[in-house]
Amino acid sequence: MPMKIPSSRSLLAFEAAAKHGNFARAAQELSLTEGAISRQIARLESMLNCRLFDRTGSRVKLNPVGARYAYQIRETLERLERDTQSIMGMPEGSKNLDIAALPTFTCRWLIPRLNSFYTQYPDITVNIVARTDPFILTGSGFDAAVHFDHPAWAGMHMQFLFQETLLPVCHPALVKSKEHNAQLNKLPRIHRRQNPQAWQCYAQETRIELDNPAQGVRYDLHEMSIAAALSGQGVAIVPRMYVEKELNSGELVAPWPESISLSKKFCLIKPAETGINETALNVFERWLLAEINPGT
Repeated sequence: MPMKIPSSRSLLAFEAAAKHGNFARAAQELSLTEGAISRQIARLESMLNCRLFDRTGSRVKLNPVGARYAYQIRETLERLERDTQSIMGMPEGSKNLDIAALPTFTCRWLIPRLNSFYTQYPDITVNIVARTDPFILTGSGFDAAVHFDHPAWAGMHMQFLFQETLLPVCHPALVKSKEHNAQLNKLPRIHRRQNPQAWQCYAQETRIELDNPAQGVRYDLHEMSIAAALSGQGVAIVPRMYVEKELNSGELVAPWPESISLSKKFCLIKPAETGINETALNVFERWLLAEINPGT
């Protein structure tokens, strides 16, 4: 039985119209006429036997069904583009791995070490996409993920990599007293939006008094918090492994104790069935473990 798949023209027209909320802007993006966009979407709605937009005069707005379909189609098109670009740039006889990973871990730990991997395995290319939240790995197009342990990975193969350890860090110019614990209460605090209770948990664990643990600026990524700390904006709680270089050079200081409760297990998550890239993925896994535990 043939698959029921809309034409690429209809899907591209729909994705552009959904993104802009406007047929005219979608037409400009795709170098088509507004009428052509309207016809492609009409064909798509006819095939699906449902409306994707609510129309009021010349205005259009995604309805709930259209909004859901737009999200799904956007992910599918992005994956198709990623897979196409990957194949186009792939030398004959080489292998590609598509890895999802946390952005700060990728920028501050993984990418700086990849030269070592490519020196040892020049026939394997590692493509990395940033993912901050756990997701359903099966069917995502990724060969594996480097992420923290989470129930979302149930049923996947989990290889423990390391235990994340967090500690407060700041610019050395902010530390003007040997009474570090008392001074911490006076310094501006930098928060990571995904972990808003971090300072409160840290105060309870270390018994360092903080008058208002929730006070301070908030950023999405550890990378942003580190940049804020380097610029002297305040104190950030970040994984030690991300700031070892700055601590060794003196760009950042950490006169306060590490946290034990603010700790996560990081793992390499692999699908139950690794598929055609199993050999390359096994090589990448062995290399990761060797980089994390050198000499073992």
